[in-house]
Amino acid sequence: MSGAFGFGPNNGADDENNPDRNNSGMPNMGDIFAQFSNLGMNPQSLFTGFQNASAGDGSLVPIAVIRDVARKFLMTQSELPVGLTDLAQSEEALAIANTWLDAVTIFPATTHVANNSWSRRDWLDSSIEGWQKLIEPLAGGMAEALTQGLPALGQIDMSQLDIPELAGMQLPDLSAIVPMMRNFVGILFATQLGQAVGQLALSVTGAHDVALPIFKNAEARLLPQNIAAWGAGLELPAEEIRIFLALREAAAARLFSHTPWLADYIREAIAAYGSGIRIDIQAVQRQAEDAINTGELDLTNPESINIAITRGMFTPEQTPKQEAALNKLEMVLALIDGWIDYVTSEAAQSRLPAFAALSETLRRQRATSAPTQQLFASLLGLQVSPRKTRECVAFWGEVTALVEAKGRDYRWEDAVLLPTAEDLGDAAKFLASTSVPDDLSGLL
Repeated sequence: MSGAFGFGPNNGADDENNPDRNNSGMPNMGDIFAQFSNLGMNPQSLFTGFQNASAGDGSLVPIAVIRDVARKFLMTQSELPVGLTDLAQSEEALAIANTWLDAVTIFPATTHVANNSWSRRDWLDSSIEGWQKLIEPLAGGMAEALTQGLPALGQIDMSQLDIPELAGMQLPDLSAIVPMMRNFVGILFATQLGQAVGQLALSVTGAHDVALPIFKNAEARLLPQNIAAWGAGLELPAEEIRIFLALREAAAARLFSHTPWLADYIREAIAAYGSGIRIDIQAVQRQAEDAINTGELDLTNPESINIAITRGMFTPEQTPKQEAALNKLEMVLALIDGWIDYVTSEAAQSRLPAFAALSETLRRQRATSAPTQQLFASLLGLQVSPRKTRECVAFWGEVTALVEAKGRDYRWEDAVLLPTAEDLGDAAKFLASTSVPDDLSGLL
């Protein structure tokens, strides 16, 4: 998945040795404006595009655009309908998975659904609303950062640039196009998100394979076509592959069904990141003046303008607030994935002969093309370190050894009960610092 907004240059690679991985994906506004060319627009026709942009459904990131882009992408790919055999096999795999999970987690199985198998199109259509709600705060932050500086940018005095050809020229008052600018940014995000969701539909093996709470009802479902593709060439029993992936799906569904607060928690982290986006208009003005004076920017040449913007004229710096938001987001994503990994292993490692091979296959695939990694790398420049996920798996194991499954799963009752990155190395100390003693008499 390409980082069409300049948010994801690392393409989901395992970057655990890169200390600057959170910084490398900062929003590059040049890349945003470079997308105008992909939409058939050059800088001269930019404002016409603003005038024609409209969200249509009242939201900043219109669901209709996300759906249309995603469906068009999916139409270029092969898609198989769900058959009776698919339904029967999914039913059996999920039943086995839930039986095994009953022994390793206190979270109950989710409500049984007859349509336990989805096609790629089913998953896409069912998930779009959740994706839109998840990403809209980010688009809002970007739109706010851009529109706040537009009036000031429009007041640049071109006569101060010591260029005779531009004497007396004044950029237009841009304050009037703020609403259109917001709409246009929203549509750009919707287009990018539609492409991302369309690509994800080709690889997710279950409704919750992205390990994010994006559905109103956390119900376990499998995608038979993608499961077959996931296991192609492994030379392992198809039934074991299906049960392994059903275990992960059922575990995620149980977790999300029991933690309705998680969706808001993740959205709040994304909103905090988006609200921290800042564009220094004075710095942009200085860059523009320097580029004009040195000949690097020719305001009469649209191609020169496009190149200057693409090279980072509108690139903001990451703020401490944004860094904290990304750390918070990375931590909760790693905790979710680590919990799913751990309970799946506990349920299956002694029952599935091919468990070790299946786990290794999953690890390798996630290192380069994990569904959630793809999306967040593209939109936020966030890479959840595989090392952090492994640390969370080990942490949940240590917690289980100390307080059993009940004490471990109790940690998901509220965000304040979850560990920070600093807590992962000492589960016993963390539990001691966050547990309420049964006998409170000594505190009175």
